[in-house]
Amino acid sequence: MSKRSFRVALAVVIGSVVIALAIGGYFAHRALAYPDAQHEGAGRDVEIEIKTGMTFPSIAQMLADKGVIAKPTWFRMYAMWEGDTTNVKTGKYLIKDNLSPAQVLAVLIAGVKEVTTKVTLPEGKNMLEYFALIEKQKIATAKELEVIARDKDFLAKHAIPGETAEGYLFPDTYSFRVGEKPAVVMDRLIQRHQEVWNDLLSVHGRDAAKIKEKMKWSDHDILTMASIVEKEAVDPAERPRIAQVFMNRLTFSDFKSHRLETDPTIRYGCEVPVQKSAACQAWNIQDRLHTAQLRDKDNPYNTYEHEGLPPGPISNPGKRSMEAVLAPDGSDFLYFVAKDARNHVFAKSFEDHKRNVDKYQK
Repeated sequence: MSKRSFRVALAVVIGSVVIALAIGGYFAHRALAYPDAQHEGAGRDVEIEIKTGMTFPSIAQMLADKGVIAKPTWFRMYAMWEGDTTNVKTGKYLIKDNLSPAQVLAVLIAGVKEVTTKVTLPEGKNMLEYFALIEKQKIATAKELEVIARDKDFLAKHAIPGETAEGYLFPDTYSFRVGEKPAVVMDRLIQRHQEVWNDLLSVHGRDAAKIKEKMKWSDHDILTMASIVEKEAVDPAERPRIAQVFMNRLTFSDFKSHRLETDPTIRYGCEVPVQKSAACQAWNIQDRLHTAQLRDKDNPYNTYEHEGLPPGPISNPGKRSMEAVLAPDGSDFLYFVAKDARNHVFAKSFEDHKRNVDKYQK
């Protein structure tokens, strides 16, 4: 090879090396700068959910697809360099779309900050009203809760008879994680009910046994009566008497109909069950009950038309209403009517009741 040819070849080699080094240096600079390079974005929040079992490559691709990062392969290599591909925590994130890859990875490593909120479930509301309150606090959706409340397997797991969890959701103030699993919420409410019920039985065990024998009732029946007392009573002091009135109507021989004759049961039958009668479907829930609803024999919760207890609880009663059924006051009243917004006046005969109605309602 001539000297000239050698020099040309050497120059080519040196030039190639220089170019390769330049290119390598460029990419090395880009790679080193990548973690701290701010992503081009508008600063908007992007919802990202990392689920159990997701691989880091799929996480990186999802972040890229949602516009949180660019170059998902680089992001994966950066996380591998940091040793953090297995340290990402599951959860629902809100991540700004203009963060650097290092900031995004730091968010995923830190995990979702758990946000909790409180919800107060008042005594005497039905389960759909509870679910609306829970959804309002962004704990779980009302629809998901309702599906569980009507699920036969779920009810069987908790030994709840009937078609729903109505009556077994204890009224109280609860603290839940925002975005909690609906089943966890339901489990908690039912567990609290069971705790209170067991506490009551520890005090009123003999009373419960006597009532079950006399009335031929189950625990579910006692709870059904408690739910009715809860809807009718305002003053706690009246609960044992109102419970006794309803029990008297079912047992006194001179109260021949043996019907509870209470409006809240009709309303419940028109509001909560999936299958509703024609009269219920024609009724405006914001309106008062009309003759069509009061005489509706197709509504199984119509205690003006059907003897005995309705099919199940019509609300979620508190401790005092359950206790009132376990320990009614022993009086022999058969009627009551509201005399003001809080209290009732009671009567033993229909004639006295009519006089009270004329006095306080007209």
